[in-house]
Amino acid sequence: MLLILGCTAGGVVVATRIGDQEPVLVLTRAVSVGQVLSAEDLREDSVSAGNSLEFIPVKSRAEAVGHPVAYSLPAETPLTRNLLGEAHVPPAGQAVAAVGLKAGQFPPGVQPGNRVSVVVTPASVASTGSASSSVQVSAWDATVTDVRGNSTDQTTVISLQMAQVDARQLAAAPAGQISVVTVHGGGR
Repeated sequence: MLLILGCTAGGVVVATRIGDQEPVLVLTRAVSVGQVLSAEDLREDSVSAGNSLEFIPVKSRAEAVGHPVAYSLPAETPLTRNLLGEAHVPPAGQAVAAVGLKAGQFPPGVQPGNRVSVVVTPASVASTGSASSSVQVSAWDATVTDVRGNSTDQTTVISLQMAQVDARQLAAAPAGQISVVTVHGGGR
């Protein structure tokens, strides 16, 4: 999903730099999925006329103002009609779970787009530091969608997109027993 949005945004940027120009609406700041656009979120910019993307022209500002965005989008994104509407993230069958982690429970360089494995260790293993062969450790695959540190607290909140059933199980896991491991590709 992030790759598709990245390629779309890249194509939009290239299209804005080539050919006849027409005035369209562009985001002045980053917006989050579901956010209702205000006049302050939009500005005018020129893009190449005649491309296949359905940019929202400046004269159609009412199509954007007061309407929610379907995806989280970075600043400077030219608006198209398919970027507006009900949330498309997470996709059907997926959910986004948030976990609050302390230093040492996740790699310091973790960032949105990383594939990770989320591991929950039972309390007996977490407190003793040793695992017996009968202890069941739970692990799920996920993609990082957001990382937020809090300056007043030493907790970092990592948002993870994963299968809906896995997200429910993760949400029930006790705090302090969750770790995130960055993985290559999609495997555990």
